[in-house]
Amino acid sequence: MASVSSALPEGNKPALRRTQTEATSDSLPGTADASPFDSPLERSASNTSLSSLASDNVKTDKAEFGKLLDTYGNEFEVPDFTIKDIRDAIPAHCYERSALRSLAHVARDMIYLTVTFYVWHNYVTPEYIPIKAARVVLWGLYTFMQGLFGTGLWVLAHECGHQAFSPSRLINDTVGWVLHSALLVPYFSWKFSHSKHHKATGNIERDMVFVPRTREQFASRIGRLAHEISELTEETPIYTLIHLIGQQLIGWPNYLMTNVTGHNFHERQREGRGKGKTNGWFTGVNHFNPSSPIYEEREAPWIIVSDIGIALAITALVYLGKTFGWSNMFVWYFLPYLWVNHWLVAITYLQHTDPSLPHYTPDQWNFVRGAAATIDREFGFIGRHLLHGIIETHVLHHYVSTIPFYNADEASEAIKKVMGRHYRADVKDGPIGFIKSMWKAARWCQWVEPTEGAEGKGKGVLFYRNQNGLGVKPAKLPKTN
Repeated sequence: MASVSSALPEGNKPALRRTQTEATSDSLPGTADASPFDSPLERSASNTSLSSLASDNVKTDKAEFGKLLDTYGNEFEVPDFTIKDIRDAIPAHCYERSALRSLAHVARDMIYLTVTFYVWHNYVTPEYIPIKAARVVLWGLYTFMQGLFGTGLWVLAHECGHQAFSPSRLINDTVGWVLHSALLVPYFSWKFSHSKHHKATGNIERDMVFVPRTREQFASRIGRLAHEISELTEETPIYTLIHLIGQQLIGWPNYLMTNVTGHNFHERQREGRGKGKTNGWFTGVNHFNPSSPIYEEREAPWIIVSDIGIALAITALVYLGKTFGWSNMFVWYFLPYLWVNHWLVAITYLQHTDPSLPHYTPDQWNFVRGAAATIDREFGFIGRHLLHGIIETHVLHHYVSTIPFYNADEASEAIKKVMGRHYRADVKDGPIGFIKSMWKAARWCQWVEPTEGAEGKGKGVLFYRNQNGLGVKPAKLPKTN
């Protein structure tokens, strides 16, 4: 693959590729996921008819867009392949799903959780470890380990939501509902909103998660005008740190309860369910309200089923708390639960937030472009074994979400030949690099705007910019009253 030019010093160039490969649109017809009784291949975003996803003329004319620069200063080109190209490149056996194999992974993760609890509960005690400080450290390790194992189960329930777990929708939704409910996740509610995310990834007005602020929104949030953004001084690192800590601690429950980071164009909901509703507390826009504009009317009964699962899980937790004590439950369940939330938010944030990634206005978005606006990363043994490869194969997942995780590596290698220069991966420094990327994304990726000097269609291709003097500077706009 040809190297990517950069306006940055050599040390700032990102690791954009996992392997060396050579490069060799319409929007989706609907936004609603299938009901739990539909065939798993009927309504998936990745399985809509190929003709509806392919453009008659996928070759893009650079002159129509002008010169586009990502945040690093690398010149960006809009993807020029089709979903049919992607699907045809993937070996047929990669699409095969096995309930037995997937259930074996559920059993494995449950064994990890059970054995870890048994060992700590019976042996990390004053009798065996008399030094209190040592016990505190070991129980801290317990919460971290259980958080990873719990995240592994979360990922398997995510497979269920995409019908990648098995060929049976009944098995998928039953296992997914049980696992996600145990982790206080409303399974069907999340499944439906997550489907909409896949069908609008990178669309600045329709995506459902980590939708970046536009320049105007960022300016309004800090009490400035859009033209003043290019004159701002650096954001203090302590502010960035506080924001990151808050995002990692409460980002997931906040998303479920207020739709924070999801789009806020609910007035456009086709059944009129979003009239007068906006994201926020007590506005009716959340993952627990059957009348939420996030959902269609036909999905409402399944939101109630999700709520029942959460209610049952809370009932069980209250019983266990009263029986064994809330201090025990805090260590046994709630601290690992916070770790699960942390990993979930970190993974999702870094899959969709990177200085190399674009976003699109609705008129320039299509499914192929949106799916390419994601990035693979590397988290070593933890990512590939404990978290079932969700970090390492996310680009493939956005093109064909029904491919099971155990076939995703092979399928990812296959689509790289099609994607060529459009494939994004940052694998520098492995797991340490993954953690460091959280800080980098927070500092580099504050809002999106068109490249300065973009022409025609290029004004609908948006890139991250920041006030911290990192990468390409924000465009200078004329003053407005």
